[in-house]
Amino acid sequence: MIYVLVLGAGVVAGFINTLAGGGSLVTLPLLIFMGLPSATANGTNRVALLAQNIMGTMTFRKKGVFYPKLLLWLGIPATLGSVVGSNLAINLADDVFNRILGVIMVLVLVLIITEPQKRWLKNTVREELGGKTKIIGPILFFFVGIYGGFIQAGIGFVMILALSMLTGLSLVQVNSIKVGIIAMYTSVALVVFFLNGHVQLFLGLFLAVGNSLGAFLGSHFAMAKGEKAIRIVIALAMFVMAGKLFGWWL
Repeated sequence: MIYVLVLGAGVVAGFINTLAGGGSLVTLPLLIFMGLPSATANGTNRVALLAQNIMGTMTFRKKGVFYPKLLLWLGIPATLGSVVGSNLAINLADDVFNRILGVIMVLVLVLIITEPQKRWLKNTVREELGGKTKIIGPILFFFVGIYGGFIQAGIGFVMILALSMLTGLSLVQVNSIKVGIIAMYTSVALVVFFLNGHVQLFLGLFLAVGNSLGAFLGSHFAMAKGEKAIRIVIALAMFVMAGKLFGWWL
C-alpha cells in the first residue's frame, strides 16, 4: 500500500511540476510520514525530480519546443547555485522558509492573474537574451539554483514568472525551458545528497516511475490544451500549496 501511495503521489507531483511547480509538496510530506528524516526525504525526492524533468524535457524537445542556448545560459548558473543550496539543505530546518514561501506563492498568484509581464515586455519575444537580460538572467538563476538545491518545493512558480519576464515566450515555451533547467541542477543536487547519505535510492526510483509518467502526461497536456489551461492549473496548484504552508487545511 505504501508503494502504491508513493506511485500515485509521484504521478500527481510529476504532472503538477511539469505544468507549474509545487509537486514536491505532495511527495515530501509523504516521505516524511513514512519515517524518513527531512533531509533524507529531500534527497530521495531528487531521484524522482531528475527522472521527471528529463522525461519532460525529452517530450518538449520531441514536440519541437526546445531552446538550447537559453537552457545553457540560465541552467549553468542555476546548477552552480544548487551546489550551495543542497549543501545548506543537509541540515535543513524549513519552518521559516515554508512561511516565506507561502507569502511568495500568494504574490506570484496575483502576478499570474494580473499578467504584468505582458505590459512590461509588450510584444518582445527573446529566444536569446540580450542587453541587460543577458546579465540579469544568469545572476537571477544562480539564486534560483540555490533555492532549488535547498528545498525545491515551489521553485517552478518563480521560474515561470522569471522566464516569462526575461523572454516574453508563452507558458508552453517557458515550461519547456523550466524543466530543462531543473533537470540540470537537480542532477548535481542529487549527487550532494547521495554523497552525504541522504538518499533512499530504491524508494526514490519507485517514486521516479510515477513522476516520469506524470511528466509525460503533463507535457502532452501542455501541448494539447495550451496556455489558458496551464494558467488555471498554476493558479489552483498555487492556492493549494499556499494554503498548505499557512496551515489552512490538513
